[in-house]
Amino acid sequence: MAKSGPNKAKAIVDAAAAGSWAVPAMCLYNLEGIIASVAAAEAKSSPVILQLFPWAVEYADGLLVHAAAEAAAKAKVPVAVHMDHCQSPEMVKRAADLGGFDGIMVDMSHYEKEENLAKTKELTEYCHARGIITEAEPGRINGGEDGVSDTADLEGILTTVEQADEFIATGIDWLAPAFGNVHGKYGPRGPQLEYDRLGKIREATKGRVELVLHGAGAEYFDEKLLQECIGHGIAKCNINDIVNGPFMELLAEKAKEGRLTALIEESTAVIQRHTEKCMDWMGSTGKAGSVKLGQ
Repeated sequence: MAKSGPNKAKAIVDAAAAGSWAVPAMCLYNLEGIIASVAAAEAKSSPVILQLFPWAVEYADGLLVHAAAEAAAKAKVPVAVHMDHCQSPEMVKRAADLGGFDGIMVDMSHYEKEENLAKTKELTEYCHARGIITEAEPGRINGGEDGVSDTADLEGILTTVEQADEFIATGIDWLAPAFGNVHGKYGPRGPQLEYDRLGKIREATKGRVELVLHGAGAEYFDEKLLQECIGHGIAKCNINDIVNGPFMELLAEKAKEGRLTALIEESTAVIQRHTEKCMDWMGSTGKAGSVKLGQ
């Protein structure tokens, strides 16, 4: 069944692109992350995207998805739910039919180019028919991420303007370019980001798709680096270990102390604090009112 009304994920990212800021898309694994992200959004009057991996469906058979969707629906600010790195056609369709998702990343980047494009087009049509927007990855962003099938051994391929055009032709709504960004560790040299490449992709695709940043790891990505990416056209920034790292550290430090309820509340507060920091860094603080959701 198609979702009714405007697509919240698209409305949020369109507003970000138009206003030259970016929305944080929080990679979440549990209820603490969902609760903290919405609380941060309300505290900062910021939109936010709750981002789950296919693991969330495999592990909990949709329960986490529906919890995220309910939290988004009840929020006092625009909140959307997106699936990141959905790497099989079967899971894309399962997620689309499950209900709760506003967007799905159709990540067929582990297939050869022509099959990638064909599957992306077919699955985008499937999602659009259900009111769900899609994201895809032209080129290949190196590395791996918790909750995603391991593709770290696949060679990274930087995105070209020509590739971007080919993917836009599949009907996607968001494009995740590879411009030197990687999932996971960047190595001793740190990020080697090609801003000229990113800027050219933005100029060539403006008005047709919005751009998404993957690989914003905590070790290097701060306000300065995120703003540099936003200045070259990024409108959605995927965030993982910037918030989940401190969460894990707190659990490791205090798991044997005190009451479980106190630990859950404290760990939720840690995620919220770091999420609010990301909203400040990306310029989404105070921007909830700029998102046009219609009636």
